[in-house]
Amino acid sequence: MNAYTLAALAAYFALMIAIGIYAWAKTRADSEGYLLGGRDLGPAVTALSAGASDMSGWLLLGLPGALYVGGLVEAWIAIGLTVGAALNWIIVAPRLREQTERLGNALTIPQFLANRFPESGTALRVTSAVIIVAFFTVYTASGMVGGGKLFETAFGGALPQTGLSDYMLGIWITAGIVLVYTTIGGFLAVSLTDFVQGMIMMIALVVMPLVILFGTDGGATMSAVPQEGFLSLTQGATFIGVISAVTWGLGYFGQPHIIVRFMAIDRVENVPRAGIIGMSWMVISLTGAVAVGLAGRAYAEANGIVVEDPETIFILLAQLLFHPAVTGFLYAALLAAIMSTIASQLLVSSSSLTEDFYRLFLRRNATEREAVNIGRVSVALVAAAAMVIAADPDSQVLGLVANAWAGFGAAFGPLILLALTWKGMTGAGAVAGLVTGAGVVAGWIALGLNKAFLGGPGLYEIVPGFIAAMFAIVVVSALTRR
Repeated sequence: MNAYTLAALAAYFALMIAIGIYAWAKTRADSEGYLLGGRDLGPAVTALSAGASDMSGWLLLGLPGALYVGGLVEAWIAIGLTVGAALNWIIVAPRLREQTERLGNALTIPQFLANRFPESGTALRVTSAVIIVAFFTVYTASGMVGGGKLFETAFGGALPQTGLSDYMLGIWITAGIVLVYTTIGGFLAVSLTDFVQGMIMMIALVVMPLVILFGTDGGATMSAVPQEGFLSLTQGATFIGVISAVTWGLGYFGQPHIIVRFMAIDRVENVPRAGIIGMSWMVISLTGAVAVGLAGRAYAEANGIVVEDPETIFILLAQLLFHPAVTGFLYAALLAAIMSTIASQLLVSSSSLTEDFYRLFLRRNATEREAVNIGRVSVALVAAAAMVIAADPDSQVLGLVANAWAGFGAAFGPLILLALTWKGMTGAGAVAGLVTGAGVVAGWIALGLNKAFLGGPGLYEIVPGFIAAMFAIVVVSALTRR
């Protein structure tokens, strides 16, 4: 392990912990302070926090890996995400910020749904909390897989001998740092670290493809791509394949770790400004990730480099093309993508366990201090469960993210959209949509229809899940409306 690389990573870890301590000193010692930062985030922090918590390790691992293997046709995912994120800022963000505060000052998504539909409040809180904790455990595991792959690929054989594999040691280090600043500083720590991590990620994704293409160390030219049509958006594309890719954007409406940022912005009037900042960051970062995958494949072909795991192309290029100190910065960018999402997911899971289980069933009169402490314990419990899932080194980051993203998008997406915009929706319709969306996604995956559908390629499970949930909400609401 090069001393420069190690020093850069150590500085990054120290910065994250320092931000956590700063946030602890600034945060109010109550549930609103720990879970929403006192609803006092500025537009820039809100925007980059939403973006960084959204993208996770798949931005630097999964997406470049998909482009590396399949070519530009895989960029349909990025196109769908961009459209979905823009609509999320326009439709959901301002309404959710206003309604969550007006309807009982809800601190979590399940609380908001219970306040919006009091006739089904308990059922909504319990059902949505179960879905959040279950899918976020899988989602968090995908981030830990990314951390394990980073340490295994970058430092394999050079890490201290602890009795653990390099992969598992990477998971322990990643989880440990996240747990420190999340449990100490809560939502404010997560948001501030997300802001810093988002800037690091964007810089890395701009620098790397430029160096690959124009650097002096055998810079790649796109003429070295492996086959005709590699740079085409339509070559090899199928109708179902494109639909499956672009409908990733539907997931944005139902991702609790993203939309909770909308609840925390200081003023509704600042939402449009935050949306412009967030979308600018997103377009730059996604373009960079696509370029890393394409240019990375060209570089590997031109220089005869064998890449055993395409999802590690960012890590390999960081080793080959840069000074060790810069390599450490690029590794920090990857860890930033991983850790920002893990922290957000752990905090949202913790808030559901605390507010929608502990305070609802076990200790209705729990003090604010007690609730915050229970939240910290819940963070550790969810992290431990995710580490068990991530223990398989053959796990694919993009696959785990896809399943969890679809689960949230189908269960919560139609529910949030209609709850915010349709007065005719009922509590029974909300419960029906929640259960139907999650159930259809789980069944679609179990039947393998996301891998093979009607004799062709699989249809992404968010499509049938989203449609079924929307239909269930409308029909049941019409039948139960007074």
